[in-house]
Amino acid sequence: MTDQQSPTDRIEALEIRLTYQDEAIETLNQTVTAQWKQIDALTRQIAALTERLEQAETSVAPINERPPHY
Repeated sequence: MTDQQSPTDRIEALEIRLTYQDEAIETLNQTVTAQWKQIDALTRQIAALTERLEQAETSVAPINERPPHY
């Protein structure tokens, strides 16, 4: 913007910038929302896998123990 612009031109330029900023904010909001959904899904998946691993560790016989048929 130059100092010789009329107030109407300056207001119009500001309105255009505001429109682009609103679009950018909405795009960023959608991106953040999608990322949080993905993070939530991955967090639930990690929790489920951790639980399965813990169950597998408790159900496995100790390595040094002889099987019951000896």
